Amino acid sequence: MVEVFKTNVQDQDHANMLIDQIHESFAGYNANFDLEDCDNILRVECTNRLIQSPLLINFLKKFGYYAEILPDIPLLKHMSESHH
Repeated sequence: MVEVFKTNVQDQDHANMLIDQIHESFAGYNANFDLEDCDNILRVECTNRLIQSPLLINFLKKFGYYAEILPDIPLLKHMSESHH
């Protein structure tokens, strides 16, 4: 399973620290940030169970950061709408 979050993390050093904390605190999670994206994306993958999004959002809040789940937008539908 993969979950994508919009965050207010802007600093790469903070992102790296948060990734380390996520990996230590949530067994089986593989997290990475895309700070080049306008939404400062946090992408979390877990192969063996569902991602506990509310726990992860609260976890980031403890470090002073905001996160919300980005809704799934089917890429093909999004791309076809932009060409019309």
